[in-house]
Amino acid sequence: MSVRQALLALLEQGPMYGYQLRAEFEQRTGATWPLNVGQVYTTLARLERDGLVEKAPLDVTPGPAEDDAHVMYRVTDPGRAEVSEWFTTPVPRTQPPRDELAIKLALAVTVPGVDVGAVIQQQRSATIGALQDYTRLKRSGRAASPEVAEDLAWSLVLDSLVFAAEAEVRWLDHCEARLRRAGDLRPAAGSAQTPTATDAEEVRR
Repeated sequence: MSVRQALLALLEQGPMYGYQLRAEFEQRTGATWPLNVGQVYTTLARLERDGLVEKAPLDVTPGPAEDDAHVMYRVTDPGRAEVSEWFTTPVPRTQPPRDELAIKLALAVTVPGVDVGAVIQQQRSATIGALQDYTRLKRSGRAASPEVAEDLAWSLVLDSLVFAAEAEVRWLDHCEARLRRAGDLRPAAGSAQTPTATDAEEVRR
């Protein structure tokens, strides 16, 4: 996740201080990826060092967590150029982020004594549980009938989480099938009742 470009994009709307930026980011993403305010200020310091933001006149209105005047930041022309490039450049897939689940399964298959079937089933149940939570959020609250841009943004984030969860369930089904064909996975007791990708699709409907 690029906190750097996200903060620059928010600053294009006008000067803000760290707590405002964190609140705006979490409002638009439904707090799916919470930001530590220390991380925000560290990123702002780096952006200022790189000439992408600069300090603006102070806002002396106390914030919810501070009594002192806030240091306001505003985006510079080079900062605007970086935001524009960010929005017009596809997210690269050449260096995908580490996937803890993929790493766990890769090791489970190669480490003696690990019940790979149990690992897959437990993860599948947890992922379908998360999918149910995302679906409930989509059908209620501000994401169900977005009336402002921030609500639509949160709805799109939820869509992403739903599709990712469904894809993960399908991938787990695929892993289980491949391991069984390879003879490295014994069907677990009660496997007929194990949730599958079809169950995940029913949850979304």
